[in-house]
Amino acid sequence: MPQNCPFCVQANSPAHAIKDLVWAFPHGIAVLGRWQFFRGYCVLFSRDHAHEPTDLPVKSRDGLMSDMWLLSRAITEVTSPRKLNYELLGNQVEHPHWHLFPRFISDPEHLKPAWIRIDREEGDPTSLPRLEGDPAERSSTISLLQAALSRMGAPSA
Repeated sequence: MPQNCPFCVQANSPAHAIKDLVWAFPHGIAVLGRWQFFRGYCVLFSRDHAHEPTDLPVKSRDGLMSDMWLLSRAITEVTSPRKLNYELLGNQVEHPHWHLFPRFISDPEHLKPAWIRIDREEGDPTSLPRLEGDPAERSSTISLLQAALSRMGAPSA
């Protein structure tokens, strides 16, 4: 585990210490993402470190994909998006992780990548509260996602 990898640190932390934890899957950890302008946006990261997902052991890689499909079903059930965007980038943190962005018709830029709006507004302190979402709404979204995953019988570690 690289010491400077934030996902490795979280993956090796007790569940109660993981900020905005949605679900601790067997192969991945799901957290509510920072940008709740996209209500239900989550990040799912592997419990195992690797440079690329293809470098993960087969069981971990395939298990992480199963975890992602369950999380995507929960996000869709809770938020009813027009579309769910899946992004695996790794440009900033070289650790297998997916960004799951619910996209809504009400988003004036729903046909553009989410990162365009985030990049444009991230530097404006007046935009951050709107992008990050109300703390009570964030907590409610986490609870709703957890309830949906529980109903689906999602496995936990």
